[in-house]
Amino acid sequence: MHVPIETVADAQRRAKRVLPKPVYTAVIAGNEGGSTIKGNPEAFQNIGFRPVVGVEIQPERDMATSVLGQDIALPVVISPAAAQAIHPDGEVAVAEGAARAGTAIGQSNFASSDFKDVAAANPKAFFQLYWSGSRGVIQARVERMQSVGAKGLILTLDATMTQPRDWGSPVIPQDLDLKTMVRYAPMGLTNPRWLGRYLRRRKLPDLVVPNLQDGRGAAPTMVEGMIEWTKTPIPTWEDVKWLAGIWDGPFMVKGILTSEDARRAVDAGATAIGVSNHGGNNLDTTPSPLRFLPGVLEAVGGQAEVTFDSGIRRGADVVKVLALGAKAALIGRSWFFGLAADGARGVYEVLESYRLSIDRTLIGLGKSSIKDLSPDDLIVPEGYFLKNGEDLPMTAR
Repeated sequence: MHVPIETVADAQRRAKRVLPKPVYTAVIAGNEGGSTIKGNPEAFQNIGFRPVVGVEIQPERDMATSVLGQDIALPVVISPAAAQAIHPDGEVAVAEGAARAGTAIGQSNFASSDFKDVAAANPKAFFQLYWSGSRGVIQARVERMQSVGAKGLILTLDATMTQPRDWGSPVIPQDLDLKTMVRYAPMGLTNPRWLGRYLRRRKLPDLVVPNLQDGRGAAPTMVEGMIEWTKTPIPTWEDVKWLAGIWDGPFMVKGILTSEDARRAVDAGATAIGVSNHGGNNLDTTPSPLRFLPGVLEAVGGQAEVTFDSGIRRGADVVKVLALGAKAALIGRSWFFGLAADGARGVYEVLESYRLSIDRTLIGLGKSSIKDLSPDDLIVPEGYFLKNGEDLPMTAR
């Protein structure tokens, strides 16, 4: 009998039982010492709620919003990340789960599924890219994605090649030749449920990244794609402005923390700002994006919508970032856990756990809609928020 996933923590426990240890470690690990990945979810415990009772609340709470021009029924969006070796259905299953929950999906250019298949499973699909290759190569990629249904473009600026972790980094093989399969055979044999999913579909984990295919349709491996990325000069704001010009549609610049960078992104043509520290997988010891969010919102001044990710684990976290002014929260590891636990159904159930938690939180705050949320619903320690490394003039409410 199927037992639905109740919380993200529940999904994580199930994922740990299914996934081979190197795959699970790759999902949960942060960069270097792991200070930032630990601090991201902990930051939400520093902000409290101001409960309200005895007020009239609508029988069904309104959670609808919009992101990158797409109306969604839940303010929780799938953050772009690559589901390599998590589940044989890959990001297509993630798209299906998100569509069932009434929300959108961002897909990584390093994903294991072709974007056209993801967009077919969920029309509210955005394509994410890293600045990789020449301008000509990048233009060909984004034009292809637009032609197959991308409703928005996400450029991630804050990521560099993941540094070695103090607890060890999983090794990504170049390809799955016979020698590699023999070496990794014990991993499959000791995780029969994970292996069985692939065998039932008559396939093995695919290390090819179809969204980085060249003009002839040939797709590189994950390692080859990363090599191209690391050999490409880091983009400047002039590059961002050029990309915004050729895309000419909803365009998010993701990986923003400071108000200066938020202003630069808007000036370069961004219609959305993704406040994020890459889930702890970039510059370790960076404070939680939660502390930077009000500063970014103040700097943007309504000229672009603002989303938030990094450390979101429950609906109450989502409510906090919405109360501060974000349009929606993006989740990464949460959907990884759901996908590993039970494919598309697992992703859907994780999203539903967020919905239920948001609903309960709104009731506790005396709200009928996420549109009624404001900073007055929160209790914030004095000096908690940061603006360009300095305290914002915001005190406990």
